[in-house]
Amino acid sequence: MPVIGQLIRFALVGVVNTGTYYLCYLALLTWLPYIAAHVLAFAPSMTGSFFLNCRFTYRTRPTWRKFLLFPLTNAANFLITTGGVYVLVGLAGFSSRYAPLIAAAAAIPVTFVVSRTIMLRPDRRPGPAVEQMP
Repeated sequence: MPVIGQLIRFALVGVVNTGTYYLCYLALLTWLPYIAAHVLAFAPSMTGSFFLNCRFTYRTRPTWRKFLLFPLTNAANFLITTGGVYVLVGLAGFSSRYAPLIAAAAAIPVTFVVSRTIMLRPDRRPGPAVEQMP
């Protein structure tokens, strides 16, 4: 499967993931403080992103190992966007209103590589095979 096709599908899943997060966040915000709404909205969006990336982006079967490693993609995204915002606003003088969008776009290739590594790496370990998720 061509990598460029995977990258495009990865970006599309990211759009769906962002929409899922934001809708859940807004719904939870009606009765929770914003930090609690953010944390709780993050879980269904990341879970949905995992399954969409398995089936749609990489066409691989979900496993518990992949599911447990998948949050590393979000950690990579967080580090890159946080560093990017700091560099763009603090060092380059960009507007703090737009810097996160630029940093998020810059994070896509790195997040894609981390995600692709997790999703397409064979589940090998000694003993019984890794159990697939239902």
